[in-house]
Amino acid sequence: MLKQENKIDVLSHELVPKHYIVSEDEKQKVMEKYRITKMNQFPQIKASDPAVRAIGAKPGDLIKIIRKSNIAKEVVYYRLVVEE
Repeated sequence: MLKQENKIDVLSHELVPKHYIVSEDEKQKVMEKYRITKMNQFPQIKASDPAVRAIGAKPGDLIKIIRKSNIAKEVVYYRLVVEE
């Protein structure tokens, strides 16, 4: 019996923050802004994360996550996609 993929659009759920794949140009700007010299210095997120899979990110991609905040309206996080 084959395992069926879940067909739920996780990105449309109100509790899931917005996820975006960062371009190479933006990646360089983020690294300069936060004084990051190596990609492995970013916090990590697994490639199997449902939101990561939904946007088609691959290991090595940098993800920008925008969460809603009661205090600051929006908070931006960056995560490096890694294998299991």
